[in-house]
Amino acid sequence: MADRLSLRLVPDELWELVEPLIPAFESRPQGGGTAPLDARAVFTSIVYVLTSGCAWRDLPPSFGVPFQTAHRRFGQWTKAGLWRLLHHAILDELDSQGLLDWSRAIVDGACVRAKKGGPLTGPSPVDRGKSGSKIHALSDRAGLPLTVAISAANTNDSYALKPLVMAIPAIKSRRGPRRRKPAKLHADKAYDQVDLRRWVRDRGIKVRIARKGIESSQKLGKHRWVIERTMAWFTGYRRLTLRYERKAEHFLAFLILGASLTCYKKLRKLTT
Repeated sequence: MADRLSLRLVPDELWELVEPLIPAFESRPQGGGTAPLDARAVFTSIVYVLTSGCAWRDLPPSFGVPFQTAHRRFGQWTKAGLWRLLHHAILDELDSQGLLDWSRAIVDGACVRAKKGGPLTGPSPVDRGKSGSKIHALSDRAGLPLTVAISAANTNDSYALKPLVMAIPAIKSRRGPRRRKPAKLHADKAYDQVDLRRWVRDRGIKVRIARKGIESSQKLGKHRWVIERTMAWFTGYRRLTLRYERKAEHFLAFLILGASLTCYKKLRKLTT
């Protein structure tokens, strides 16, 4: 049963992408030279925490990884930048097969409650002022997340636009040089600022930001549903429906891992 669950969470094809990116094991000074645990089992346990939303201490013993070790390795791998590297590697696989649609990128944000507070939290405007964080995502035309970020819940969406665009990695193309720039950027009225339009255009990207008081919500929803579906995909990872992590970098790590797995599902669906 445990083996079947592990293979479902981390198929062989996914592990082939992950394994070369795993940082070299470093024993703790007080560890006494103990042998490292199987990296795949550790990675699988982290994916289980992301998908199930369970607390680290509730990690099933069938994974063969003590929860303290899984949590510690999660922190180490986060510091080493593993999750961004994995997301980039999967995006490379997708675009090398022509599975990313660069004709339009779409950006949006969504609030989640922060149970323990911490950095990058603030009063949520959609949750009666309770402490929360905001998830930001920029996707391709089909809703595949190209880059993600977090902020305090009371941060205006517009502040995330520039960092998201600049964070798009140089992705391997099916033909020609690597690409990191969509043809057009679509955003809702929360991003309606003259300087943002100018900034996007200056980077050679056509801009389509809805104008306050001019464009109807019906017209706006023609493309917005794509990024809303992306946010819905994220809620399938239960660890992202509430922020349990006091450390902002750990919540962001789970978000990037969720984006990576979302992209991998598209890759696996079209290659199996």
